[in-house]
Amino acid sequence: MLDYGLTEEQRAIRDLAHEIAENELRPVAAKYDVSGEFPWPVVETMAKADLFRTFIPEAYDGIAGGTPTMNLVLVTEELSRACGGIALALAGTALGAMPILLCASEEQKKRYLPDVAAGKKLAAFALTEPEAGSDAGGVRTTALKQGDHYVLNGTKQWITNGGEAEIYTVIALTNPSKGPRGASAFIVEKGTPGFTFGKKEDKMGIRASATRELVFTDCRVPAENLIGREGTGFITAMRTFDASRPGVGAQALGIAQGALELAVAYACVRRQFGSPISAFQGLRFSLANMATQIEAARALIYATARHIDAGPKERPTLYSAMSKLFASDVAVQVTIDALQVFGGYGYMRDYPIEKYMRDAKITQIYEGTNQIQRDEISKILISEQISKGGRK
Repeated sequence: MLDYGLTEEQRAIRDLAHEIAENELRPVAAKYDVSGEFPWPVVETMAKADLFRTFIPEAYDGIAGGTPTMNLVLVTEELSRACGGIALALAGTALGAMPILLCASEEQKKRYLPDVAAGKKLAAFALTEPEAGSDAGGVRTTALKQGDHYVLNGTKQWITNGGEAEIYTVIALTNPSKGPRGASAFIVEKGTPGFTFGKKEDKMGIRASATRELVFTDCRVPAENLIGREGTGFITAMRTFDASRPGVGAQALGIAQGALELAVAYACVRRQFGSPISAFQGLRFSLANMATQIEAARALIYATARHIDAGPKERPTLYSAMSKLFASDVAVQVTIDALQVFGGYGYMRDYPIEKYMRDAKITQIYEGTNQIQRDEISKILISEQISKGGRK
């Protein structure tokens, strides 16, 4: 791997995450994939190792320094090399904490972020609904103010860490007549009366990650749990995705890197026609393509993370979307090609490579499908051209 100019602290964070991934995640990845249980023992180990502190500022008991996005990318990549599903306990918590980090009041940050940093409480982000997937503006969950509370009604769908997290950042309509302009963001704690969970989804991949419905039935949330002002929820959600999509890219990157490593190792021991299959030029070319695509994805993700941490004046939407789009497409193609190296054995659960392919697919779907990423990228390009007076 290229050096990428990582600081001593970043290398230490990466190395620690790698050690935990190899010693704690990899030995149990297949077990949790089969059972679908949430990997609490591993999560507790990650918390004791302070991995949750890496994306939280020092003011809230974190150790992020000035590079929370880069730290999150490094940790997510290393954990995902061993298990993309278990890695989501941390990555999903970062997503759930992001609206608080970006838009919450100082009082809200001090109340909630220290427990996230300590790994005592996981977090989750709730935007998606049955009728609001790619169309994020189609949210129907309402939050109507009554005195010093907001009353939430509605259902959120496919929420990562759902049911396991203690802290939820929820997008709901405080003024339904305004559509997306009437959306607001709230912090809702597990155990709040009227807040329950639907079924735990039985998924193709990332099976160690909990994915559930959130159900709000006359759920009374204190007005002090409103993030920012009424009507800024959609902006909060988009700012959250700008910061979190490189993390999805890092998950995809880690899955792809893990799959490549398995494929290379297998190619060196599997023999056909009297030789290891690594002797065949066609297979070597395939490995070379995989490695090149992975390194290109890594360069884009790392550069985007640094760009975000530098605090750009303009939203980093373009590069965040590119990072998520490119890395997830690479992950799906690399895992397919890696499985092909294993031949028929790769299709069997006796070998771990089929899990990597199943885990990779979701990275093209959540936090905005790759079709949505392409749409966002193209809109920005066209808008920039028009602003230059280049309409034709």
